[in-house]
Amino acid sequence: MNENSRILIVGHNDMIEKSLSEYFSDNDFVNVFSSSQMGLDTTIQSSVYQFFSEVEPEYVFLGSVCSGGIEVNKNNPADFFYKNSESQNNVVYAAQKFGAKKLMYFSSSCVYPKECPQPIKEESLMAGVLEPTSEAYSAAKLAGIRLCQSFRAQYGLNAIVAIPATVYGPGCDVDLATAHVLGALIGKFYEAKESNQDEVVVWGTGNARREFVFVDDFVSACVSLIKKYNETSIVHIGTGKDVSINELAQMIKEICGFTGKIVFDETKLEGTMKKLLDNSKILDLGWNPKVNMQEGIEKTYQWYVNQRKAETIK
Repeated sequence: MNENSRILIVGHNDMIEKSLSEYFSDNDFVNVFSSSQMGLDTTIQSSVYQFFSEVEPEYVFLGSVCSGGIEVNKNNPADFFYKNSESQNNVVYAAQKFGAKKLMYFSSSCVYPKECPQPIKEESLMAGVLEPTSEAYSAAKLAGIRLCQSFRAQYGLNAIVAIPATVYGPGCDVDLATAHVLGALIGKFYEAKESNQDEVVVWGTGNARREFVFVDDFVSACVSLIKKYNETSIVHIGTGKDVSINELAQMIKEICGFTGKIVFDETKLEGTMKKLLDNSKILDLGWNPKVNMQEGIEKTYQWYVNQRKAETIK
């Protein structure tokens, strides 16, 4: 890969797509194509084939075209299953047909069983029942893993599969209707502080545990893997550390300067109780995360504050 390489990044105008696009643009890559920026609907086969035949991308980063937090997952199973399945089917086939040099597919930790030994090892895939609230999305992402592995086995496509922990940072979704827990909590605590509320309500018991990886670390892992990882087996992108939702809420409360109380609504969904990825493989490849949770949340919160101030000025 060099500055003239033709690179396609597929997403849904989300932080993963944007952060990868920005990285390559900032490092003087001149042929970077973002599906959202181009208006390329990768669920439409003819559009994908036309793009690949004209541009012939050499390197492909294939993310989700439909994703989000627990509530939007639960309420939109058809969209999450159909759109992601169609997109990945079209893109992987086109990558093989038009001679892409390498494809990196982003799956999700929700592909692992709801009850799974911790930290989660790659061999736990398909070893148990999925978490019901994200089952449709998980099924699509499971299919994507097998799709990449099958095209590698039959056609020799250099398709690699990465499963990241939940990616967060500047640019993350903070919409309460669609965001993952960290982005949603930042939005909640900000609003509570600004409007002098007495409490912030957090879904679940607070006992569920989640692993997060800062967006800059995620990007550095992707760059490392696209350069030197060429194996069939899945590789995890994670920090090797998790936090409870209670601990996360307390951290965000302190960083935001909110002085009210935190109330846990145990009637609400909280999903799988623990999802910590075994990151030994990527550590052995020489990658290490650099941003800890405290620093990462501080950077994310400051970004959000600046965004809200900018909106007020407009």
